[in-house]
Amino acid sequence: MTHADRLAAFVALGQRLTALLAPAQAEELMELCIRARNNNAWFDEPNVRAALEGIAELLREQPLRQWAGRYRPEPDPAPRVVGVVMAGNIPLVGFHDALCVLLSGHHLLAKLSSDDTVLMRWVLNELTRLEPRFATAVQLAERLNAADAFIATGSDNTARYFEYYFGKKPHIIRRNRTSLAVLTGRETPHELGLLGADIFRYYGLGCRNVSKVYAPAGYSFPLLLDALQPWHHVLGHHRYQNNYDYNKSIMLVNAVPHLDSGFLLLTESARLVSPISVLHYSTYTSEVDLVDQLTDVAAQTQCLVSGGGHYPGSFAFGQAQHPALADYADGVDTMAFLADLG
Repeated sequence: MTHADRLAAFVALGQRLTALLAPAQAEELMELCIRARNNNAWFDEPNVRAALEGIAELLREQPLRQWAGRYRPEPDPAPRVVGVVMAGNIPLVGFHDALCVLLSGHHLLAKLSSDDTVLMRWVLNELTRLEPRFATAVQLAERLNAADAFIATGSDNTARYFEYYFGKKPHIIRRNRTSLAVLTGRETPHELGLLGADIFRYYGLGCRNVSKVYAPAGYSFPLLLDALQPWHHVLGHHRYQNNYDYNKSIMLVNAVPHLDSGFLLLTESARLVSPISVLHYSTYTSEVDLVDQLTDVAAQTQCLVSGGGHYPGSFAFGQAQHPALADYADGVDTMAFLADLG
């Protein structure tokens, strides 16, 4: 199978997903969403749909060809078996790694997360249905001993485990990261409302979800909470509400100063990662102070957002969950890594 064949198969997969999301396929999509939610209660229909839309966008032919054209089209000297340990915190979070491995011409040996078996199996099955020759290049397994190289995503604790077992072979090992937002006080209510998608999409479970904001000293946080009100529906998910009720009770019992929007708890904290239903914040006194604070946490930051994306290196509000093909996790170029496997 040539590079052109593989690329055409992924373009066809994108078209299949686009068709699935159309009103005419509502019954099939709903059936898939029900199966996904039965496997993982966090994977409700809006979030499954958002994940499928994101992948369909990635697989548009022109940007896919432009991105793939930057790398060696075929493995040299031969395809390798790449073991991929996939996360399952949000729907189809492991897809980009599968895309990179297969499009680069290598063989995928994937260990699926128990939290995301339905959707990943469905997408890989659709890919092999569209291009049957992929059947020999895709294998799902519980153990990855046969792999020549590894890509693994997990927590800081599991990363130590991955280093121990995979460290002697070429590898990419990802650790805990989160995303941050910069506020200036000049944002419009509309811009602040867009930030809601960065905070609440996937209920805050992804590494691209904003868990902390940096605001100028004296910032009026009620303006932010008011703008986020359209996302109050997250409280309709029983697991989110359980987290909100629990975290609220802990703050009240421990007399932790906080603001409460009725579905989001805002509190000052030096910590980057916040519990579900909680948003942390820190303040800065100057641009230099802000740069210093962001530099200190750069190694734990997946992405940064700001109003209009004006802050250097940031996405616009509402775009954190819409990475482009080259927005690699942890800033490590997965395709370059795969191209260098000898």
